[in-house]
Amino acid sequence: MKALIQRVQRASVEVDARIVGAIDSGLLALIGVEKGDDEAAADRLLHKLLHYRVFSDSEGKMNLNLQQAQGGLLLVSQFTLAADTRKGLRPSFSSAAPPAEGDRLFHYLLNQAQQCWPHVASGEFGANMQVSLINDGPVTFLLES
Repeated sequence: MKALIQRVQRASVEVDARIVGAIDSGLLALIGVEKGDDEAAADRLLHKLLHYRVFSDSEGKMNLNLQQAQGGLLLVSQFTLAADTRKGLRPSFSSAAPPAEGDRLFHYLLNQAQQCWPHVASGEFGANMQVSLINDGPVTFLLES
């Protein structure tokens, strides 16, 4: 599994002109599920999402994780993260998990996150979503499990 994380001042997801998920300060995580991913991969990724130190401490250094910073976590499924872009000028999605498996693992990750942290929101799997954010920094990392 992959997560493209962005430290944000705020972020939201709209589907059909209605906000389905929103956070204030925290992490926006775009989630890609690949073939062969399983619950153990989701658990490892969630551990990184909650504990990766990307928030500034009192000295301005990235020493605080999401929980220490009391931030929100907005999870958004994005199968295009699983694209193979090494060859040609068109992405290949042969390494992406089938939609049903991607849906299952994304919701597993979401449910686990909601059990671990009270400030979790999400988009809608498979929907056409409009994501708005104010990137803080900007700070962006690609996490892989």
